[in-house]
Amino acid sequence: MPELCRFLGIVIFMNFNEHNPPHFHAKYGDFEIIVEINSGIVEGKFPKRALSMVMEWYEIHKDELLQDWELIRTTGDFKKIQPLE
Repeated sequence: MPELCRFLGIVIFMNFNEHNPPHFHAKYGDFEIIVEINSGIVEGKFPKRALSMVMEWYEIHKDELLQDWELIRTTGDFKKIQPLE
């Protein structure tokens, strides 16, 4: 489970050998969501404030997330992404 980023107690990651559509996972305590990269559709439950921060981060780093999706699926490598400031 490659950890792409961590900020304010939120961990953003992708799994190896994932299924389409491109997506990432976010974990915060006992909560976990999956966010589709192209559409921004969210599955799962997260506290409202934490979800807002993830979505703000996602909007900033959408292109990098797509690049990491391709890297992980094709080479197994990935690049860390800057946290939300």
